[in-house]
Amino acid sequence: MFRIAAWIILCATSLGAAADWKLVWSDEFDRPGLPDPAKWSHEVGFIRNHELQFYTKNRSKNCRVHDGKLIIQARKEKFKNPDYDRKSPDWKKSRKHSDYTSASLITRGKGEWTFGRIEVCAKLPTGRGTWPAAWMLGSDFGPTPWPDCGEIDIMENVGYDPETIHANIHTKAYNHVLQTNKGAKLVVPRPWETFHVYAVEWFPDHMDFFVDEVKYFSFANEGQGNDTWPYDKPHYLILNFAVGGDWGGAKGVDPKIFPQEYVIDYVRVYQQ
Repeated sequence: MFRIAAWIILCATSLGAAADWKLVWSDEFDRPGLPDPAKWSHEVGFIRNHELQFYTKNRSKNCRVHDGKLIIQARKEKFKNPDYDRKSPDWKKSRKHSDYTSASLITRGKGEWTFGRIEVCAKLPTGRGTWPAAWMLGSDFGPTPWPDCGEIDIMENVGYDPETIHANIHTKAYNHVLQTNKGAKLVVPRPWETFHVYAVEWFPDHMDFFVDEVKYFSFANEGQGNDTWPYDKPHYLILNFAVGGDWGGAKGVDPKIFPQEYVIDYVRVYQQ
């Protein structure tokens, strides 16, 4: 495992300013209130990974722009599940209510890219049960099942291992279900106290993953087709803050830590 230097690297000095990258999309979160609907949509409900939170839409308690930053807040509160069916075998419907709420923002249909540098400057929540992420899915997800559509995990962090940042890719051949996923991790001291830039540089033949100026994972196109490289097509960005779930809740959830905030200073997309 790598260890990043303890000094603070300001978001404004990110690699995105390099001369060979051109800014093509961004959100600087300079308009207070709800997130810009021209750039972001919301996932709603119980979505994946048996997570505990109910993702809400247009609810400022869970997601708002304030003082130039996007705040995604996970809260401990009961929230009615409108799809409740006590007889359903589907975990998304068999829960009468959630005990937590949060938000998940996506750019699907509003911002989708093939290749480029995608960077998120953020300060993370922390505590047992938190699971913030910045990641991408192939825009054909749905008609194309996961993980055949491709997944790019720019940043994941689980609160029971609070100083470890993870980057992973998931494809039909390489994914956590098969225990073949490709990835790496980096120790970042107290990432809940300072902002860091989490980024991927995505090319036709490989991807490089960074925290600030530290490259800690690369994944190469093996030339074997979609099963190993479903990354020659558009992907959309997801910013979400999960509670519990298959990975985030592997060591339980501490209810006393909530509310917790995932704070994003900016999102920027560059292409060459």
